[in-house]
Amino acid sequence: MFRVNFVKLAKICPRKMQYRARVFIIVAISQPRAAVRNATMSDNKLIPAINIPSGAKFVNAKGITAIKDGIKATPKQAERLPKPSWLRVKLQGGAAFERTKTIVHEHKLATVCEEAKCPNMGECWSSGTATIMLMGDICTRACRFCAVNTGNPKGWLDADEAENTARSVQLMKLKYIVLTSVNRDDLPDGGAGHYAACVQKVKELNPDVAVEALTPDFLGVLADIETVVDSGVVVFAQNIETVRRLTHPVRDPRASYDQTLTVLAHAKAYRPDVLTKTSVMLGLGETEAEIRETLTDLRAANVDIVTFGQYLQPTVNHYPIDRYVTPAEFEEYRQWGLDMGFLEVVSGVLVRSSYRAEQVLAKNNVGLATS
Repeated sequence: MFRVNFVKLAKICPRKMQYRARVFIIVAISQPRAAVRNATMSDNKLIPAINIPSGAKFVNAKGITAIKDGIKATPKQAERLPKPSWLRVKLQGGAAFERTKTIVHEHKLATVCEEAKCPNMGECWSSGTATIMLMGDICTRACRFCAVNTGNPKGWLDADEAENTARSVQLMKLKYIVLTSVNRDDLPDGGAGHYAACVQKVKELNPDVAVEALTPDFLGVLADIETVVDSGVVVFAQNIETVRRLTHPVRDPRASYDQTLTVLAHAKAYRPDVLTKTSVMLGLGETEAEIRETLTDLRAANVDIVTFGQYLQPTVNHYPIDRYVTPAEFEEYRQWGLDMGFLEVVSGVLVRSSYRAEQVLAKNNVGLATS
């Protein structure tokens, strides 16, 4: 027999409608415990799946309270721009996609592909690779562009994550892996030690794999940055996300334009042999003069690689899109960066920081067609 508890997760009233939704989760607690141990179904199948509304508060399986998709629901929602003809994502699947999905889920890993609603997930998973997101799927920050759940994990970490990550990389037979993570301001070192341990375990089990770390800013604590840079990565990335003027309101108040520049500059100065990388979203309302200014600031910080991609509003609660940048403009901005001396500038509508990361040093815009 099972005792069933009903936990009320949220009450929401979108668009000031006379409407109230209650979301419940069914938690099955064994009576006795042996019944669950001997069950033929996996634990996740014992708990029915539910659809949590975007912006609603919920409690996950670890007991952590969070906001679904990172930003609270608001009655005032901007009208979303219609997508242009050039913004089309090809649906992909097949055996490779399913194999990647199985490896990720069986090893209880989070991926930025799923959590951040990346438009390239089909392409990447179908080619047998994924960007693994360390330290859980709940971020302590609430950036208005990001769809990762927001909350306070209160120090929780998965003790098996380093081993599971390393074995997943081995099973995927990868030669290049991007490890990213949520912000973990609840941890004394921002999670730098855990991050480094995961990189080191990946290298121990897969000595020929090149690891790129797309990290939080660690609140600008230089010792924590050094911990990750020293872990065996070949690329250290920290995203500046947008131009100076739009940093707030687009990014969480604990992040800053200058802090990211400092993180990148220190990483390069501390370990000149490690490549540094950052990403800029376009379509948030920036001007071309501000794009040039950002490139100038990044070059002054000795950043090696820059990526440009179209900002896509994850939900109606997130920061609105100001415009859709054309493929010709992306090509133009790429040339600006190359002319300034960056090692490579990857620029395209669906480009994200980790998109085709293993191809960056080919210096051909990761194989993207140009007009």
